[in-house]
Amino acid sequence: MTLFKAIKVVFWQIAILAVCGMVIGYWALRFPYPSPLIFDLLSPNKRWPTQQVSDWVTSGNIDEGFMTFFYRDPDRSIPAGNDMVAPADGSIRYIDEKDGVKYVVIALTFWDVHVQRSPVAGIVVKVEDQGDTLMDGEAYNMVYLKEKMSPVQKIIHIQSDWGLIKVRLITSALARRIEVWPKVGDKIEKGQRLGRIHLGSTVVVDVPDQLTPAVNIGDIVVAGESILFKADELKKIGGEK
Repeated sequence: MTLFKAIKVVFWQIAILAVCGMVIGYWALRFPYPSPLIFDLLSPNKRWPTQQVSDWVTSGNIDEGFMTFFYRDPDRSIPAGNDMVAPADGSIRYIDEKDGVKYVVIALTFWDVHVQRSPVAGIVVKVEDQGDTLMDGEAYNMVYLKEKMSPVQKIIHIQSDWGLIKVRLITSALARRIEVWPKVGDKIEKGQRLGRIHLGSTVVVDVPDQLTPAVNIGDIVVAGESILFKADELKKIGGEK
């Protein structure tokens, strides 16, 4: 091997080692969180792990890339007819009944779309503020709590063919701000945007307890698209199909 070729080989070996060292160093500086060098290869929940997002929220210094992702608001294909649709992206956490009301509880993660949509067409007759406590997680009984020690929530009352439907936007210790966009008296369409919970938490739909849901606990639903209750259920409460 000539001297020139030997120098060329050594040069490329040093260059490769330098690049590897930079990559490892960048990763080490962000450990235990993933390096942005591999972001495009990761799913959102791997790209921004739960603990990292929680730390950002606690400190008030949230990564701009994550916030751009969080504020996405894709269009949805709203099904025709009178089926009731999911008001939020997330997973069905509970379906329960109490005092003549059926509660369908949808849990959101940091990585779900956080724009909520109306499950039905109707008129907004009330927007209610309730609660005074920021709670962690989706405590099983919290949707039933009233007044003191209730989670902070905004309750949108919608008069519809399904009767009075309530959509609860519920905060947690990390999700501390709720926006509601329609006003009392507004006529809204099924699938219309209702508001946004900032950074996770829970959405609950209150419906008459005679209704049988078209979803099961653990199902993943998409706001404005997934059907919660089929229109055939309307005959149970004297509504139109």
